[in-house]
Amino acid sequence: MPFVLTAVIVVADRLSKNWIVANVSVGTIWKKYLGDFLWICHFRNTGVAFSMGNTLPSFVRFILFTVLPIAIMLYMAYLIAAGRSSLSKAQRWITAGVLGGGIGTIIDRILYFDEGVVDFISIKFYGIFGLERWPTFNVSDSCVVVFVILLAITILFSDGGKKA
Repeated sequence: MPFVLTAVIVVADRLSKNWIVANVSVGTIWKKYLGDFLWICHFRNTGVAFSMGNTLPSFVRFILFTVLPIAIMLYMAYLIAAGRSSLSKAQRWITAGVLGGGIGTIIDRILYFDEGVVDFISIKFYGIFGLERWPTFNVSDSCVVVFVILLAITILFSDGGKKA
């Protein structure tokens, strides 16, 4: 059942990115909300978080940002599917959320390798950490971040986390 969550996230990510690609030109802002706080825009990222690695050679980017994550996601899928894995029921669902976000990004990396992952949400950051705006992101990025935080919390506050 946790794979249902994975599928919902992948579908939501694809639908949102497909809409952006079809309706918003790359490098433009489509709408601004709450003054200048939230932008719906269309930018591309050939790197990973904060555009790190976007200047690496294509082959290196392919290995680091596509092949390696696919291997990690296959292991995560195994952990979710293995009924007797070290993950609790809640952690299996949370891991399924991370997997959905990861698959969403991998699909983009394969479809738009030279162009970059489709990012379309930009939030004003008011100069915190020297950033006027947080780096543009998407549904799959959001899911990975939220579910990894939830996974960390469950690990820290579970019996296994106390033993570690």
